[in-house]
Amino acid sequence: MKVAYYPGCSLSGSARELDTSIKAISSPLGLELVEVPDWNCCGASSAHSTGHFLSFALPARNVIKAEGAGCEEFTAPCPACYVRSFLAQKQLNDDQTMKQHLEEALDQKFGPSTIKIKNVIEIFMDRVTSLHVKKALNGLKVVNYYGCALVKPPETFGFFDDPENPQSMDKIMDLLGAESIQWPYKTECCSASLCFTNQDATWKACRDILQVAEDSGAHAVVAACTLCQNNLDMRQTQVNKKYGTKFNLPVIYFTQLIGLAMGIPGHKLGLDKHFVDPKPLLKSLNLY
Repeated sequence: MKVAYYPGCSLSGSARELDTSIKAISSPLGLELVEVPDWNCCGASSAHSTGHFLSFALPARNVIKAEGAGCEEFTAPCPACYVRSFLAQKQLNDDQTMKQHLEEALDQKFGPSTIKIKNVIEIFMDRVTSLHVKKALNGLKVVNYYGCALVKPPETFGFFDDPENPQSMDKIMDLLGAESIQWPYKTECCSASLCFTNQDATWKACRDILQVAEDSGAHAVVAACTLCQNNLDMRQTQVNKKYGTKFNLPVIYFTQLIGLAMGIPGHKLGLDKHFVDPKPLLKSLNLY
């Protein structure tokens, strides 16, 4: 299946590991990634401060470009990009005034958008089977961290998973042979981009999440969100200095663990790019 792939601004930089691992596992799972042609930044949250139309037009243009690529599905691995794309498509189909303004801005006419927009967990959760597992992740204990953007608000994204106790990544990890530990911080906010304006709030949020993960007995945190992974991985040293803690918890993308279980070498999954190196843990369990 051809999937329109929107990398956004982060997957060539701060979330390169996610991009690398997605590309590594897609072909073996029967997916052909087609990068959205001539894509632009989705605007994320910053476009809202400039204007409502801009916050709609930026992601809507990407959806239109993806529609023209001849794909049935569209994925934006960054949850912020996914949310903006999903909502832009809905407005594109439901708000004729905004659609008309966009047609005028792009000097282009277009019909209803029918491409299926999915988040990165949705893309893989029904495609990974036991037949793909070449080396089970036996002995690896994880907590699955969804963050606050993928499953909330429930009125909009509740169709994908339980907004309070999501299970999709848990099922994937169980299938791969890892042990998913139940914990109460699955959808806790990591403070996202608040790190740029209020570092103290970010350090506390990360401290709380890492503490509960450690207290739960996890060897590692499994993430799907680019900002969540970045905050929890990159800021452990700062958190340890500020609070006197000794966290050393790898924060690994679920796509990296899928690839590892499929027998793909770790260096082809970006496992050498983390701030908290997951390789010693994985080697101790004979998984690397």
